[in-house]
Amino acid sequence: MSVRFGLAIENFTSAEKAPDLQHLVEYSKRAEELGYTSLWAWDHLFLGSKQPFPQLEALTTLAVLAANTSTVTLGTGILVLPIRDPALLAKTAATIQDFSHGRLCLGVAAGWYEREFDATGTQFKGRGQIFERTLEICKQLWTEDEVTGDWDDLSFRRVRMLPKPQPRPGLLIGGYVDRVLRRVATLGDGWLTYFYTPEAFTASWAKIRQYAEEAGRNPDELRNVSQLPLCIGESKEAALARSGPWLASYFDTPAWSDATPDSAIVGTPEQCAEQLQQHVEAGVQEICLIPHGYEQEQVERFAAEVMPLLGAGESVLAAAARGAQS
Repeated sequence: MSVRFGLAIENFTSAEKAPDLQHLVEYSKRAEELGYTSLWAWDHLFLGSKQPFPQLEALTTLAVLAANTSTVTLGTGILVLPIRDPALLAKTAATIQDFSHGRLCLGVAAGWYEREFDATGTQFKGRGQIFERTLEICKQLWTEDEVTGDWDDLSFRRVRMLPKPQPRPGLLIGGYVDRVLRRVATLGDGWLTYFYTPEAFTASWAKIRQYAEEAGRNPDELRNVSQLPLCIGESKEAALARSGPWLASYFDTPAWSDATPDSAIVGTPEQCAEQLQQHVEAGVQEICLIPHGYEQEQVERFAAEVMPLLGAGESVLAAAARGAQS
């Protein structure tokens, strides 16, 4: 099986910078030219207080990129689902899906930053149940001719959301713990994971497949995408020296999870290819790369020097989105 490569986009920056939408457009157009198959926007409403992290809203950003690209899948990695009104989210996503000709895939999760929940009037402790409720409502609005029902304080009476997205957006669920992996297996089209080593991925993916079988689903129909940092350098040691401080200042990996900066793909092009091959052998279908510093040089070098060593194919997200009917 060939591997597909996507890129994270810098709609989320450090406190010392600010995201540049025009730069993101040019970055995305060039990524498509180079053969990357998907682009991923980060999602927070706000993050940090004394040193807040500037961020462009994920879905709005993807709408802009949809107007400036033609083939890449457009994903969120991840969208904090509980803090969004399900009807508004369903309509927004359906509009982007229509405008992009079916290229939207939502990576979704229950979230972790409590201040965002407080600010949107969302119960933090009940976020798992709210996540499942929102997911259910969105899928019904996207696929059913008419929706009637009550979900907590939300009431739908013969609601018809038109035009319907064809197909509905793909849904990849992010998370670490077993109850979330069960959601992946039973409620979504697959799994979006973050900073996992091949060994950790293998263990969790095996659980997801088992849960799917127990629920009567075909595990071979599930898709996965793995988010991994990348730093190409003259040696592994030199790349690690560059990558380590940047990752420590920019990204969190929960201590209780299997996510780790040790998952970073670092070294010469050949060393990077060897490391990525281990992920492919572990069952990873698409890799979302987070290039060091979002440097264009890293994006160009990977396409020219690493991608040919591994081969590339159609975006698994595009396949998941086209096949999503439930």
